[in-house]
Amino acid sequence: MSQQPELISPPLSASPAPESGVVPGAAPGPPAASPPPQRIPRWLERAELFLRVLLRMYIGLAVFYAPWSSLFWDQNPLFVQYPTLSIFAANGAVRGIVSGLGLLNLWIAFQEAIRFRGK
Repeated sequence: MSQQPELISPPLSASPAPESGVVPGAAPGPPAASPPPQRIPRWLERAELFLRVLLRMYIGLAVFYAPWSSLFWDQNPLFVQYPTLSIFAANGAVRGIVSGLGLLNLWIAFQEAIRFRGK
C-alpha cells in the first residue's frame, strides 16, 4: 500500500456552519431558546465610569505637569543616558505638546462624566 494522499477530496461547503440547521450530535426536535441577554447593573456601570474618569484625570494631570517638573523632566535617567533626546525634550514646544496631551486627556475625562450624567 502506498502512503500517498487522496487526489480527489470531497466538496466542501462555502460556509463553516452545518448545512440545513443540523447540528452534529444534537437530538432532533425544536431548537432550544437562548436565554435573554443579561443587563449590566446600573451601579456597576457607574462604578466603571467613575474609575475610568478618575484614572484619566490622574494620567492627564501627571502628563500635564511632568514636562515642567525639573525632578521628573530634567533629571530623567532616559534623558541623561541619551543627550540628544535631552536636547530635544528641553525644547519648549515639546514640553507644550506633552502638556497639551495631558489637557486633552483631562478634557476627555470631563466629557465622559458629563455625557453619562445625562443618561
